[in-house]
Amino acid sequence: MQFHFVDVREDHEFLIDHAAGACHLGKGIIERDIEKAISDKNAPIILYCSGGYRSVLVADTLQLMGCKNVVVVGW
Repeated sequence: MQFHFVDVREDHEFLIDHAAGACHLGKGIIERDIEKAISDKNAPIILYCSGGYRSVLVADTLQLMGCKNVVVVGW
């Protein structure tokens, strides 16, 4: 199964370390850039951050924007 693995942490956190294969769309810009990065609203999106809080907030926002298959992974 194909999915989008998205790190929603800040730029400096992503540069220090991130999971292999993760793309970076920080919490502060994801609302602006998600449709360019992932145009299919039915595509599976897996979100993560260092503690889980930001990814939960982003998941809520993406669902309000019409994304139908958003999952948060705890780290």
